[in-house]
Amino acid sequence: RSVPRRCAGDKRHRSFGSRTGRVGTASAMDCLTALLVTLASGFALVLCRDPFQSECYTANGADYRGNQNQTSMHGGKPCLFWNETFQHPYNTLKYPNGEGGLGLHNYCRNPDGDVSPWCYIAEHEDGVYWKYCDIPACRMPGHLGCYRDLGDPPPLTGSSETSNKLTIQTCISFCRSQRFKIAGMESGYACFCGNNPDYWRYGEAISTECNSVCFGDHTQPCGGDGRVILFDTLTGACGGNYTSQMAVIYSPDFPDTYATGRACYWTIQVPGASQIQFNFTLFDIKDSTDMVELLDGYTNQVLVRLDSRNRPPVSFNISLDSIILYFFSDRINQAQGFAVVYKAFKEHLPENPTDPKAKTNQSLAEMITERTNLSVNAARSSKILYVITTSPSRPSSSMPGWTIYILIAVLILTVIAILGKVLLHVAMKSHRAPSAGNVRDFHQGSTGEIWSIFYKPSTSISIFKKKLKGQNDDRNPLVGE
Repeated sequence: RSVPRRCAGDKRHRSFGSRTGRVGTASAMDCLTALLVTLASGFALVLCRDPFQSECYTANGADYRGNQNQTSMHGGKPCLFWNETFQHPYNTLKYPNGEGGLGLHNYCRNPDGDVSPWCYIAEHEDGVYWKYCDIPACRMPGHLGCYRDLGDPPPLTGSSETSNKLTIQTCISFCRSQRFKIAGMESGYACFCGNNPDYWRYGEAISTECNSVCFGDHTQPCGGDGRVILFDTLTGACGGNYTSQMAVIYSPDFPDTYATGRACYWTIQVPGASQIQFNFTLFDIKDSTDMVELLDGYTNQVLVRLDSRNRPPVSFNISLDSIILYFFSDRINQAQGFAVVYKAFKEHLPENPTDPKAKTNQSLAEMITERTNLSVNAARSSKILYVITTSPSRPSSSMPGWTIYILIAVLILTVIAILGKVLLHVAMKSHRAPSAGNVRDFHQGSTGEIWSIFYKPSTSISIFKKKLKGQNDDRNPLVGE
């Protein structure tokens, strides 16, 4: 599929089928104020929207499950139903189990891992039968938007570099290492850094104008010609400190796959909070060795451990105001990672007994609350601050059964070898040479064996067996038959 251009849409409002309303976004001035606070504190991602209201937590919107059914909300093309596109590669006949979010609907989706959600359209324009969807709500937290770059000066005036292996995270890591707060990608290969609070001064562009693929990862958007896509450099950091009432924490190296050999800590400390709610909107861990743990911030006690076999529920609550989030990856496998949204509450959450999700998560929440209430009361009274002295518990490495059998067999063979050596030694001692008085008897009982007798004056006679090299060799005169 080629990359088309299309009409701009309103970045503030949306209409999803029968639902209409205003997206939980802030104005440019609100975003500027939030950014200035972040530049001063450096603690958390710039959240110009409620992260619980965001409909995407991946850079390319592969997790989008919203209801937008046209390419743009103003002047866009209507999308075709996925169960009526059998002439195209992606349809419900080929993917009947809801793969990629396909189904009996015509909502924008990203089933092939493209840089943005898209849909098939009925009207062909120069042979193009599909288009990207401009979805204002589908912007992952930490993604600041797509902006125009007129070049004099550029939106970001800090360091810059170009690379034919550029990804979103390689640019973010480069800017973070230079102590910049904002990273921008342009034309698929250029990376810009800066702390400019007026990065938006040339105006915001529609999201699809930043859909040039990254040279290092064709599933990620890296700006466009004269268009720069901006990210907060705390996105994908290995560790951090969070004190805000609400934030999103991503696995290290996100949106790239997490690297091997990672051990990262994030502290969440919201003074006065009675509960902290956690919602893992994305969880892709490769094996049971890679894991995510939630620890008591006062005692370092492990409260929750999650891995590929023990996946998180929809949401759960922990009755603490200080939590440590820990991530560990081994040196073998990699995966997309996780995105977790936390929200602190000053009072206990009201429970709706008719909510099936609340019933599903009630047992886990009660278990975590019961395990933490005792420790938090003692810790709060003594004002003890946590200090991590050791790493959290690693998963126990169980030995395979065949290894145990091999060790047992080796042990048995060793015992048999020792017993055989002892018996052989006893047998050898029992075949010692007989005394001189028994020479005749011994000779008679040893038919076919050759004996040598050596005599020395003033000494006793010694008798021993002597094997000859051959029957034709010279024999000692004292050797008998």
